[in-house]
Amino acid sequence: MKTAKKRSSDKKITLVDVADASGVSAITVSRVINQPEKVSESLRIQVQKAIDALGYIPNQHASSLASSKSKVIGVAIPSLSNIVFTEVLRGIYEVMGAAGYKVLLVDTHYSPLEEEKMVRTLLSQSPEGLIITGGDQTKACQNFLHKARIPIVQIMELLADPIDMNVGFAHGRAGFDVVKYLLGQGYERIGFIGARMDPRVQQRMQGYKLALEQAGKFEKNYIVTTPEPSSIGVGGELFKSLMASTNGVIDAVFCVNDDLALGALFEAQRMNIRVPQDMAICGFNDIEAAGYVNPSLTSVSVGRYEMGVKASEMIIRVLNDKPIESKKIDMGYEIRKRASTTRLL
Repeated sequence: MKTAKKRSSDKKITLVDVADASGVSAITVSRVINQPEKVSESLRIQVQKAIDALGYIPNQHASSLASSKSKVIGVAIPSLSNIVFTEVLRGIYEVMGAAGYKVLLVDTHYSPLEEEKMVRTLLSQSPEGLIITGGDQTKACQNFLHKARIPIVQIMELLADPIDMNVGFAHGRAGFDVVKYLLGQGYERIGFIGARMDPRVQQRMQGYKLALEQAGKFEKNYIVTTPEPSSIGVGGELFKSLMASTNGVIDAVFCVNDDLALGALFEAQRMNIRVPQDMAICGFNDIEAAGYVNPSLTSVSVGRYEMGVKASEMIIRVLNDKPIESKKIDMGYEIRKRASTTRLL
């Protein structure tokens, strides 16, 4: 039997190989890779040609150990498939990329235990800062975040006691204001549709309940929820359940996101319920489709892109020893009033 001999071309390319190929020292190659501003343009091109020819991939972890800076920012969000986080991530990537940082992104699947595991993974990569979603971390996760000694921004909601910095808005107050707006439009029997029921959704529901209780119009059977993830289809099913449980007396529905609101709108049309003449429908998040359906959908707009930008800028300023305006920033929200809640006289 022939013994396979390992080809020399299979050997992992090292920094020394690049140095030999480009006719410079290994220290010079390292400087070209990690501190290109400190070498001449001609030398940088000379070394880069050798890197490209050999297919060398620099060991960023090793260089970060040498400089004590990883140039990595960890980001933990609950769902990569949820369109709500797309704009947040765009803001993060744009600011971090322009500042020379790489983003290491993890999906926590709306699970505090999964978040704990993923944050451990992020911290093992020696990030210079972290952006995480909300304040629903486990005690263990909070503990090692406090001990990380790096700038951390919790986003998407305002927190009473953030770990470090906080950028978000008050979900409960937003839910309260939606109901006050609908009551002001003359709607009196306002239902609630919710899915997933994560902490931010529950805050919106609490705001809804408080506003109706203060108006003396709260009814338990006006609320229909599911632990399932949100979708347009789920919105339609929940709307049918709400109509059945209330014998159709509802004259307005507050949906905790626009997917559910679109499902409710389409199902109402299938049931020959006129929107807004017979039924008002309001969503949350103000996704692009909200302004294009017929009738256009009233929704709560929040600055998701701006939230990602602000969180990134705060971390970068801290890393550069620059002052920040505040450790807690309320981004606010706006009820975008459209045809689906415009009461026709």
